[in-house]
Amino acid sequence: MPTWADRLLPASASRLAMLYGLLFAAGVAALIASVYLLTARVLERDVDNVIEAEFDGLRDDYVTGGLPALAATLERRSGSWGRNGAVYLLTDAAHQRLAGNLTAWPFATDPTESRVEFAIIAHEARRATTHPVRALLRPVDAGHQLLVGTDVTDRQHFLHSLRMASAWSVGLAALLAAALAYAYERRITARVGALAATCRQIMEGDLSRRLATHPGNDEFDRLATAVNSMLGRIEHQTRAVKATFDSAAHDLRAPLHRARMRLESRLADAHLSHEGRLEIESAVEDLDRVQDTLATLLQIAEAESGVAGGRSERLDFGALTAEVVTLYEPLAIESGLAIEACCEAAPVFGTRQLLAQLVANLLENGIKYVPRGGRLRVTTTSDGQTVRLDVIDDGPGIATEFRERALTPFGRLDRDAEVPGSGLGLALVAAITRLHGGQLELADSAGGGLWVRCVLPVAPPAQRT
Repeated sequence: MPTWADRLLPASASRLAMLYGLLFAAGVAALIASVYLLTARVLERDVDNVIEAEFDGLRDDYVTGGLPALAATLERRSGSWGRNGAVYLLTDAAHQRLAGNLTAWPFATDPTESRVEFAIIAHEARRATTHPVRALLRPVDAGHQLLVGTDVTDRQHFLHSLRMASAWSVGLAALLAAALAYAYERRITARVGALAATCRQIMEGDLSRRLATHPGNDEFDRLATAVNSMLGRIEHQTRAVKATFDSAAHDLRAPLHRARMRLESRLADAHLSHEGRLEIESAVEDLDRVQDTLATLLQIAEAESGVAGGRSERLDFGALTAEVVTLYEPLAIESGLAIEACCEAAPVFGTRQLLAQLVANLLENGIKYVPRGGRLRVTTTSDGQTVRLDVIDDGPGIATEFRERALTPFGRLDRDAEVPGSGLGLALVAAITRLHGGQLELADSAGGGLWVRCVLPVAPPAQRT
């Protein structure tokens, strides 16, 4: 069962590009976060160093002159709020102010840490403003505490600006990653699509096609080069086999034709006995079957290799099927069969001669095996994307385990023992179907006979995606 990721990103290239994009964005985010945390820590350490130095100076005053000297120093330094942003408060054991520029103890309870942060309200230009403060809180002696701090508004403003800049940077990095991932995915998809399209054309018989390569000589190019080399060898071997087969077929046709002509000339002999005439007529029939088999083999070979003759064109497969049915109706009537045809308009791209041969072979197969009084039902339909030909008969059918065999050359079954034929009819149908990029299916009909379904694409092979 496909996962949500497979539904959202069905292509492997899409998932890979998205993964790379996420990794890039995550890396940028981690880098920016590290820079922000390091900057904040450095600023905090600098503030703490300034406070420590100030506290050490005040402690020296206390050591020299005692509490009165310390209080006097604090009063001098805190004559106005915020000298360099400095904050001072000297309290007794009850947290009552003794000196400094803070008017009251800024905490509800005693802090558990010596380094504290809090906010104070100052009145500046007739306006109350809030200032964040970072301070050092330590006891001066057993009954007094000293708080020394500094205004960190500038630091917080800087960190806020840094956070905003970091957020924008992460966002831009994410957009850049998405753009790069999209470009990468489009490039990979385009390369793979081009390779797949060329491979489909090759599979459909055009062995002259080659995979495109680029100057970059990346993995796709190396793969394409290897495949092209393999295709070159296959094309060479295929053409060599076809040439050998054609030569052999030509060499066989001539002596078969001469033998038939000699036998026919013997039939004209008035002194020929009745038994001799019957034997010669039987031999002529055997030669005809051999010639028909040879011709069918050539058709199958051409269809399988993709070099079958005839021009491909857009045609109405329904009308073509109806024409073939009309031609075979007299033969069906002679065999005691009824043909029921319902041929809807079904546009398809293919070779008229081969498609007519496909329909003819299916009709011949039905007429051959359906007993007298039976029926052949032929229909063509189209859904806009595919064309479907259904040929349904009342014959003996084909068992499931023998259907694949029936589509191979000379795949005659036990039922064929009393029926003349070479076993090439369905094999040729299968080859023509594959040549046109279609599918052939064999199934049981409602009456136990054979149901042959041929599904062909509407679009030409080069246009299918």
